[in-house]
Amino acid sequence: MVSAATVIGFLLIMVVNTVLAAVSIRFFRLRLSTQWGAVVYSAVFIPLMYFVTTILLSGFIGFGGSGVEDRGTALIMVWVIPFTLAVSLELFWMPAPDEVELPEQTG
Repeated sequence: MVSAATVIGFLLIMVVNTVLAAVSIRFFRLRLSTQWGAVVYSAVFIPLMYFVTTILLSGFIGFGGSGVEDRGTALIMVWVIPFTLAVSLELFWMPAPDEVELPEQTG
């Protein structure tokens, strides 16, 4: 039986991972000049950030607990769902990078 604290912990990890991925994907799409650059950076750096946040939040702080018996389900909950949600938010809700005006760079 899964406790309420475990469910709340997993939801917190999912929210943190979704926000990190959404902000990172947006940053990569706005700042990198090629479309494939954003894809490669997102595919490489977001799982690294997920690894750090998952270890930090579930290991050191203890969110999520040890109530999950199936590690595959836990991996889908804290990595796959937040990543797909962040990608869909970026692609379908945010304006295209061409429509965003960036501040002029000095120097």
